[in-house]
Amino acid sequence: MAAELINIIREHKSGRPVGICSVCSANRFVIEAAIKHAAVKNEFLLIESTSNQVDQFGGYTGMQPADFARFVHTMADRLSFPREKIILGGDHLGPNVWHKENESTAMKKAGDQIEAYVRAGYTKIHLDASMRLGNDDPRLPLSANLVARRTVEMCRAAETAALPLAEKPVYVIGSDVPVPGGAQAAMDGIHITRPEEVAETIEVTREHFVRAGLEEAWQRVVAVVVQPGVEFSNNEVFYYDHNKALPLSLFIESQAELVYEAHSTDYQTEQCLNRMVEDHFAILKVGPWLTFAYREALFALEAIEKEYLAAQKGVVLSDLKKTITRLMHDEPEYWKDHFRGSDDEIAFSCLYSLSDRIRYYWPKSGMDKALHRLISNLGRHPAPLSLISQYLPEQHNAIINKKLSPNPVDLIHDKIGGVLAKYHRATHGASRPSKLTF
Repeated sequence: MAAELINIIREHKSGRPVGICSVCSANRFVIEAAIKHAAVKNEFLLIESTSNQVDQFGGYTGMQPADFARFVHTMADRLSFPREKIILGGDHLGPNVWHKENESTAMKKAGDQIEAYVRAGYTKIHLDASMRLGNDDPRLPLSANLVARRTVEMCRAAETAALPLAEKPVYVIGSDVPVPGGAQAAMDGIHITRPEEVAETIEVTREHFVRAGLEEAWQRVVAVVVQPGVEFSNNEVFYYDHNKALPLSLFIESQAELVYEAHSTDYQTEQCLNRMVEDHFAILKVGPWLTFAYREALFALEAIEKEYLAAQKGVVLSDLKKTITRLMHDEPEYWKDHFRGSDDEIAFSCLYSLSDRIRYYWPKSGMDKALHRLISNLGRHPAPLSLISQYLPEQHNAIINKKLSPNPVDLIHDKIGGVLAKYHRATHGASRPSKLTF
């Protein structure tokens, strides 16, 4: 699977504006939608879990890396999608979860985390040592040498775990992004990574790899994470500006084997996504936008359910929105540090924020019953096309053109698929004239 990712990057470096979308989500419906989309397009699928979601202790999903791999592969089997066409990636792997601990314990846990990922069959590993640890001076930025030394330590753990495996992982280095999941507040401007910063990251890290005897592993470093000026807050999107990112874009053309990986590309326009790929941000990561679309689909289906079935004898409504609102109120841990304002403003943000903190609550046991009832109600009592047109107009159009069934699960998948389609078009540039020059 890593070989296919290398092939895509080589194709990009040869002058074609192509890339790959990285689906960063543990949501079952999102992963199902991504698998179905990849099957229709007959393409490889890159799915990543973050160090917060999945680790050797279970992360916030309760899954270890082997559990997540099994979770994805089980869905692929059920949907008759070949496992060998799935690339599993680990995002922001490193000591972030344990950053308050001293280096010795934090890095030991980071190494164990990465070993667990590699042993579970993950073949794309983002080595992220950018955060201060408990014994680092909080007044000083981390030096490039210190970050590189820790990156090499993590790479060595990955290489050790990969020794008995047929396929070695590829690596992504660097990190110039805010806390994963979006910015917390509106910003006057976003720091765009400077070419000299990327050059230092690459050169210093390469030197440390060579010094550690990891020259062969360095040949499998395929991308560098940078900040191209894209981000989103709770209610604002910062769109890609080609002119501002041009120095960064031109720099990577001097690196024969490397492309950029862009994080937080959620909610960008399709034109922005297209241009980012043309400008060598060949790996586009998306997560909250997909669960945002999932939430839109569920709320639309509940509106249909209320309109159509409220007076239906024997039907108990799902009360999905009320249920999740109550759950978020009772368990504020996933949003309390992200939202400010009056009670009404916070209540609105909980449901509709672009940062999509609601995504942490869909898997909770309290939501299972409401979600099952919503899908069951609309499965037993198919909604009239007029109501689907009212609340899900794009899906209505697909239905009348015989491209989609009105089954509620298919409607959910298709809503998510609309976002995935934008990334597919952006990363498959055959229909656009190449603007790449080397």
